[in-house]
Amino acid sequence: MNIALFGATGGTGYHVLLQAMELGYGVKALARDPSRLPTGLSGLTPIAGNVLDQAAVNECVAGTDAVICALGTRPSSQPRLADGKHTPFGDFRGFLGMKDKPVEADGTRTIITAMQALGVRRLIAVTSIGVGDSVDQLPIYFKILKKLMLQSVYDAKEEQERMIRETDLDWTIVRPGGLTDGPRTGHYASGLDKSIKATRVSRADVAEFVLKQLTDDRYLRKTPAIS
Repeated sequence: MNIALFGATGGTGYHVLLQAMELGYGVKALARDPSRLPTGLSGLTPIAGNVLDQAAVNECVAGTDAVICALGTRPSSQPRLADGKHTPFGDFRGFLGMKDKPVEADGTRTIITAMQALGVRRLIAVTSIGVGDSVDQLPIYFKILKKLMLQSVYDAKEEQERMIRETDLDWTIVRPGGLTDGPRTGHYASGLDKSIKATRVSRADVAEFVLKQLTDDRYLRKTPAIS
């Protein structure tokens, strides 16, 4: 299977890339700075470019069987521990000063355009618990943080989901809870049950779940949560 991957240098996307390589998939990964991608991986095709550049996105999607969109907005500063990992609150503290305009919606628009033009139908997108009808799955303290610090990011994810839903693509939207740098465990709650709350889950486990959707259609045109 050949995959077009967007967001490969981000936390979750990087794990998607490594695990896809383990599975023997071919991956075309778009990155503004391809030097941030791992080297020496058989089956990886780095493509230099911006997700807002339609020509670069078309090049990435061409000849693939499925698209994984793990786009995320980069904060201006994200606290890290001495070993380079994010702090437990690193996912939102840096958003007090946004480095970039949220890219989720505009980037997804170019991806959808490329998929429709090139006839690639399978799309798996990673958004977040708290988007759409999952807002009540957020704990009360995070609802407050969302209002105070993350509203522009969530607005972009809302628009991202809306655009995906309006297509005739074979989409699945994966909504993870609070992301960590923990190990891949294979132990997590996932599915459509609204009792799944936004507790913490490792990016590696989210990547595993995302890749499973490539060969499983139980969540076709649905929005499973993982936490």
